[in-house]
Amino acid sequence: MARTRGGARRSAAPYLFLTPAIVLFTLFLALPIGYTVHLALRRTQVSGLGLGKGSRREVFVGLDNLRAAVTDGELWAGWWRVLGYGALVLVVMLGLALLFALLLDSAHVRLARFSRIAIFLPYAVPGVVASLLWGFLYLPSLTPIGGIDFLSASAVTYSMANVAVWGGTGFNMLVLYTNLRAIPRSYYEAARMDGASELAIALRVKIPILVPAIILTTVFSIIATIQVFTEPTTLRPLTNTISSTWSPLMKVYRDAFVTGDLYSAAATSLVIAAVSLVLSFGFLRVVRGRAFGEGR
Repeated sequence: MARTRGGARRSAAPYLFLTPAIVLFTLFLALPIGYTVHLALRRTQVSGLGLGKGSRREVFVGLDNLRAAVTDGELWAGWWRVLGYGALVLVVMLGLALLFALLLDSAHVRLARFSRIAIFLPYAVPGVVASLLWGFLYLPSLTPIGGIDFLSASAVTYSMANVAVWGGTGFNMLVLYTNLRAIPRSYYEAARMDGASELAIALRVKIPILVPAIILTTVFSIIATIQVFTEPTTLRPLTNTISSTWSPLMKVYRDAFVTGDLYSAAATSLVIAAVSLVLSFGFLRVVRGRAFGEGR
């Protein structure tokens, strides 16, 4: 009998350890997602002038909100802006992160510790603070560089991309650099014995081994780019070239907290989540053979 009780305690132990994570997941992820789906399927129906008791009630509308979100011209205009913004950020940020990681891992690097901290430090600056800092630097009265207006309609996307690159390069560099440090040094010694230069080692040894890490940082960067919100929202008071629906998440914020249409905001949130999943998993499916050694 004691053995049975001991076995029951042992079998229950893993679930006890998992309980805090399950509770947190339920409260802060599963329930909000469920409530968002609930709102996306409903709408407030107003009868009469909407002033009396019972004149406003919540009704089930099925997929009408989602259909309206998918066909919303403002939302698709925001997606196109984010697409151009993301193309800039992903290429420049990940390219610089890879370059810095390779330079810091080279055999003849100097002041490696200081350089790592200096490159990573911008990532520790909160996004709002970084956007405000760069926003004031972009003001024509402070940076009269060749008469360029960094907050003009033609340059504001590049200005916001610069803020994201400045803040995100250090984190991605650290991820790639950590993977480089895990590579056995014997690989490099063998390549040098074969007469390979440092550049050849970087191109033919380091980068191929780094491919899985590059792919994962790309996926994380794609998700972060789709959810861009801080930079345009923080810079918007400094210029009239950034609309309240510049990005999809800004449209969600406007619908929920400015116009008070929680149902439309919930439907748009589900569309954004679906696009994020499709792009992320689609990218992983395309490159999974290189990332995880899996066949198609």
